[in-house]
Amino acid sequence: MSARGNVVPTTEPAEISQYPWRDAAARPFVRIDSVSKKFGAFAALDQVRLDIYRGELFALLGASGCGKTTLLRILAGFETPTGGRVIIDGRDMTAVPPHDRPVNMMFQSYALFPHMHIFDNVAYGLRRERVAKDEIRARVDEMLAMVELTDLAARKPRQLSGGQRQRVALARALVKRPKVLLLDEPLAALDKRLRAQTQFELMNIQDRLGVTFIVVTHDQEEAMTLATRIAVMDAGRVAQVGEPAAVYERPRTRKIANFIGTMNFFVGRVELSDDGVMLRCNEVARPIPLPAAASELQPGQELTLGLRPEKIQMHAADDAPENAAENAPNNAICLRGQIVEYAYMGNLSNYRVRVDGGKILQVTAPNLQRSERQKITWDDEVYLSWRAENSLVLPDD
Repeated sequence: MSARGNVVPTTEPAEISQYPWRDAAARPFVRIDSVSKKFGAFAALDQVRLDIYRGELFALLGASGCGKTTLLRILAGFETPTGGRVIIDGRDMTAVPPHDRPVNMMFQSYALFPHMHIFDNVAYGLRRERVAKDEIRARVDEMLAMVELTDLAARKPRQLSGGQRQRVALARALVKRPKVLLLDEPLAALDKRLRAQTQFELMNIQDRLGVTFIVVTHDQEEAMTLATRIAVMDAGRVAQVGEPAAVYERPRTRKIANFIGTMNFFVGRVELSDDGVMLRCNEVARPIPLPAAASELQPGQELTLGLRPEKIQMHAADDAPENAAENAPNNAICLRGQIVEYAYMGNLSNYRVRVDGGKILQVTAPNLQRSERQKITWDDEVYLSWRAENSLVLPDD
């Protein structure tokens, strides 16, 4: 740690929780305090505030141009914020140069030296710092063993697969024992199968070392798999922060709901009936029950209701009772529809169903039987049902 960092007074909690962000007494390990960044008249970051805790695997998620990579570069010291502070482990790092920060960065391109053997690539940073030879050997051997590349230490990068080069870059970043590791789209260059495998390897390594990881990604599935918490970024601001399940199940706005996974949207007006608070949607033949949280809404109020495709149960029309709507569970709806599109995805199938009234809903169903035994396919009539509590009232963006 550079002595040039300004000490920020903090108080250590008596005990570190497994979920420190849920503990009001826990001290953030990385604090991004009202950070802004302008390039001319363009505001890449606008008053970003984030608290990241020791040992987290934290994801910055967003579409291209949202500011996530700019924020990562500010954390690394490669960009200077227009305003605000970056505090790491209680020290103000805003004016500290990159080489004096307790961080290291793993670039998307990996940036390996093609003329160097793998051992020398990993050892490069330690040699630049004039670490003793015996210690370099011990630390590089330890890292290569951790990423399971000991037997490939004498090879050059061109002799490795994409996944192996990714692990070399990770070993090189970790061998200097940073307090924070910054990863810019670390798995983007890998094919889907290798990416899924490497996600778990990355999680295991992070868990074993206890280093705080901050990952930039545009891949929602990757962020959901890797992260302890996710910050969804949009137009230079943090739109929502939370654990993956919370961000997925309780998105704050329609825009976030549409970005994280897939969502069906119903737009209509609130009405009261003997069955409770309902949403009258022009594209659906029957009013839709609203969740209990919507009980305070006023009749006539316009709102958007969100429903994930996997929350919908689908039955073939000939398997459903004639009085399916009447027998639907309490606080639920049952709609009749017809399959207009169908995609077999292996472990699941995606359906687009036009319900009475004309609205097309997306439905996801696990494939519990082999494809040749699937009962529901193109043009079939079906019944769709879901519990009102599985839908979500979404505020305007």
